[in-house]
Amino acid sequence: MHPTSTASVSTRAIHEDAPLAGVEVAAPISLTTTFRHPDPETDGVEPGYAADWDPSNPSRDVYARETKPTTTRAEHVLSAVIGQPTLLYPSGIAAFWAILLHVRPDVIAITGGYGGCHAAIDIYRRTRGEDQVTLIGRDDQYPTGKKLLVWLETPLNPTGESFSIAHYAERAHQAGGILGLDATFAPPPLQDPFKWGTDVVMHSATKYLAGHSDLLAGTVSVRSQDDWKKLWEDRTFTGANLGSLDVWLLLRSLRTLNVRVRRQARTGTQLAQWLSTLVGVEGSVVEHVHHTSLQSNADELLGDGKQLLDGPACFSFLLKSKEHAAKLPNRLNLFIHATSLGGVESLIEHRIISDPSSDPRLLRVSIGLEAFEDLKADLEQAFKVVSAECEQQ
Repeated sequence: MHPTSTASVSTRAIHEDAPLAGVEVAAPISLTTTFRHPDPETDGVEPGYAADWDPSNPSRDVYARETKPTTTRAEHVLSAVIGQPTLLYPSGIAAFWAILLHVRPDVIAITGGYGGCHAAIDIYRRTRGEDQVTLIGRDDQYPTGKKLLVWLETPLNPTGESFSIAHYAERAHQAGGILGLDATFAPPPLQDPFKWGTDVVMHSATKYLAGHSDLLAGTVSVRSQDDWKKLWEDRTFTGANLGSLDVWLLLRSLRTLNVRVRRQARTGTQLAQWLSTLVGVEGSVVEHVHHTSLQSNADELLGDGKQLLDGPACFSFLLKSKEHAAKLPNRLNLFIHATSLGGVESLIEHRIISDPSSDPRLLRVSIGLEAFEDLKADLEQAFKVVSAECEQQ
């Protein structure tokens, strides 16, 4: 057993790949696409794969689409941090697509969440035949006798609200289905979806796992090594591989995952709760705040031993009018007006720009590593500016 198997997330993220390391302290980047075959006469091995060759721990590498050292190291760390066998993909959408190909559901139960998943489902239905794949809501009655995938995103994009994983796991399993979960908004150590009954977990690693807004990646984690091997085979022959630079940057970023995410979650929760105190105050432009810590069942979801260790660092709030919402992002000094989330810099987005179906008053924020008081002061000054500007119109 590896000595980090019972260690904390922080320790595993730093040391889990130590058995794969050479003499370098920092992991090197492997750029090669192909590797020298061994010489049977001098190396004592046959040129082909051995019968017991394991892609999760290869005795040697042959071609980078199959395995390569930097990817193997990153997947070892991710598997240890997430808690189950994990594969890397070139984006979160690529990871979700891999799940659809692996499960091949006849019924998909999904409500809300990341729009890219809905777009991928549309493509999947076209490839299967739209009459062959039924879409239902997450809270609808689940049919039995068909291959069912219940897809849950919690915390939810863009609001940061959370749902009981155990509840949907029980419902999915009672119907003979599986529960898949997009855990992007709450990476380790904030949430362990497998503890609550999830069968397969996806992360857009572009967000918190990478954490620096400089790479695209996705992960799929499953409960069994057999499923991992099947997913690896699919990835090998669909060519859904992560590039060398991206996987190296991701591995480097994973070393600081714990401290980044804990700090972002703490600051995000503080800001959400402060913003909620402005609702209903005379002269305030804040109409409503969405965040797990503000839900009526927050005590059941948040805290040690609960589903979430802390609230998400990405959440949304409504301003009084669409005019207020359109102006605010451009009156801020520390928040950057951009889409995406999970980076060290705080972002804000007038959500209707990315999602035309959104309430035009909705703003989504992704909290970075800046100090709470600085972000609060930036929002306060911007609220005053847009309030005055809208009064003059």
